[in-house]
Amino acid sequence: MVIGILGVQGAVREHQEMLHLLGVKTMIVKSSADLDGIDGLIFPGGESTTIRRLIDRYGLLDVLRRQADTLPMFGTCAGMILLASELTEGPSHLGAIPMTVRRNAFGRQIDSFETSLNVEGAGQDIEAVFIRAPFVEQVGEGVRVLAAIGIAAVVVETDLHLACSFHPELTSDRRLHDYFIQKIRRRTAVSV
Repeated sequence: MVIGILGVQGAVREHQEMLHLLGVKTMIVKSSADLDGIDGLIFPGGESTTIRRLIDRYGLLDVLRRQADTLPMFGTCAGMILLASELTEGPSHLGAIPMTVRRNAFGRQIDSFETSLNVEGAGQDIEAVFIRAPFVEQVGEGVRVLAAIGIAAVVVETDLHLACSFHPELTSDRRLHDYFIQKIRRRTAVSV
């Protein structure tokens, strides 16, 4: 198995290290050719506007939108914003997950926090680092909420994709990455 990590900005190295600890090969994706042969793609946390500009600069937007129909994707923090079909402010980016996301929903940088979450299917007390984090205000058809803080959905999935509001790659807790890996494996087993 090879999982790509969008390598234009953000916590790329941290995701790569996490996947290597789980025994998964990685590919840093900076061009459409880098998408060949990967089994899944991670959109790391970072600054979503900057990541989008770099996606455009590298000519990746159209190919990523096409890939969103068949390639499992996991968005963390800014990655969640990129995968959303709708944002409360501004235009959406990839539209891979039918959900409405609010950027910086928990406040500014100074309002960042860490907590533990129970994530359905992935485990109890999963470490979560929220930095200028978004949350999901509304989910569309086929989207399951796996974890929430109050009424704010912070981990969601579809049959194909996974997204979270926080940075699991900044912790030592590997369970959300492992959940994504298992999601890919289940999909691969079904399609064989």
